[in-house]
Amino acid sequence: MRPEKGTYPEYYGNYIPLVSQNNIAEALIQNEDETLSFFIAIPENMGDYAYAEGKWTIKGVLNHIIDTERIFSYRALRFARMDYTQPLPYEQDDYVANADLSNRTLADLIIEFKSVRQATLTLYKSFNNETLGRVGQLAAGKASVNAIGFTICGHCIHHIDIVKERYLKNNFAV
Repeated sequence: MRPEKGTYPEYYGNYIPLVSQNNIAEALIQNEDETLSFFIAIPENMGDYAYAEGKWTIKGVLNHIIDTERIFSYRALRFARMDYTQPLPYEQDDYVANADLSNRTLADLIIEFKSVRQATLTLYKSFNNETLGRVGQLAAGKASVNAIGFTICGHCIHHIDIVKERYLKNNFAV
């Protein structure tokens, strides 16, 4: 079932409505397919493209999606296992700045995304309804395991929309 308001921080409300599915496993699978199809269609030579100085490259955006999914999956695992110690927040710009992507290709990052998503999907398939409903405290507020999963998917959609609009609109037909 979809996360209900009150089971996630207000900020997650930017992402959860972007997900059309009502089941987290279905959402993760469809979102994986859409994300892979999208990034596979981008020519490799655009991987280092940023639409403005100081903005992330396309490879940086995909790496950010991967890092965020790992962090959010870890948070979901902690809450699922009833470890309610508040996880520390992370600074996304520092993560991107400290990821050496100079020797990475889009193809390599796509393989990594697929691997991380499969781990996330396997984790979420192991959760029953009671586990999905468990809630823990984040710096931004309370979040259920289910809401974290939907946020992972919505976060991907959000960044794909940004890449379409700001990176590819005038450079490549998607």
